Amino acid sequence: MGLVDNVERGLEKLVTSVFRGSNGGEVQPVEIASKLRNQMDRGTLTVAQGRTTAPNSFTVTLAPADFERVKKYGTALAEELCDVVIAHAKGQHYTLTGQVEVSFEEDADAREGALAVDARISRGSPTPRAPRPGTTSAAAPAPSTPPPAATVATPTLQPVLQMNGKRYGLNSESIILGRSSDADVEVDDTGVSRKHLEIRSEHGKVWAVDLGSTNGSYVNGQKVDGRAELFDGSVISMGRTRITFRMLPQRSGGRP
Repeated sequence: MGLVDNVERGLEKLVTSVFRGSNGGEVQPVEIASKLRNQMDRGTLTVAQGRTTAPNSFTVTLAPADFERVKKYGTALAEELCDVVIAHAKGQHYTLTGQVEVSFEEDADAREGALAVDARISRGSPTPRAPRPGTTSAAAPAPSTPPPAATVATPTLQPVLQMNGKRYGLNSESIILGRSSDADVEVDDTGVSRKHLEIRSEHGKVWAVDLGSTNGSYVNGQKVDGRAELFDGSVISMGRTRITFRMLPQRSGGRP
């Protein structure tokens, strides 16, 4: 019986009490497991009929106090969470491009009890990270999956914004979002500035650039300080509006 299973079966004293903050906030292993599954689902990428690639590299960001608590379980908890991710991938028939990695990192600005998970698709072995005192991580082999058919070509991917049930293909190196009618993508939200955010493509990467907005811009719950890199499944928040950034295969005619 693993740590996550213990919590799900109500054995809070074995694990949960370690994560209980002085302000009443809690970060529980079962919450982390749920967040990993959700971020995996949101980060999926369909590359061919019947073949969906999902994230296999996860970074769990915690407030300093929660980070100190999670170190009490260290690699053991990270390994349990790797097993959760692998089981979910098998259940959803996802393809993983490399071994699964779960890492914990500290965010000095995070509120105690807050939880953020960054999920990425990583090929091969996890990319080595700069050492950080007390950082814990673990990796586990991806479940075996049949190789894609040799006749399936790698699709061309196009960056897309999904907002309020609509989809906007990014066909320019710079797209401005805001409340102004002059913006490339008009956002009907009083909490959004007239020219609030720029989506900028540079050297094969896509960035969210805050344009000095009044209420700020957020990517995956983290405030954008200048700019933040976007990955498939990243969620942009501005005012009351949530926008999902996706990298989707182009259909014939150049439309995703």
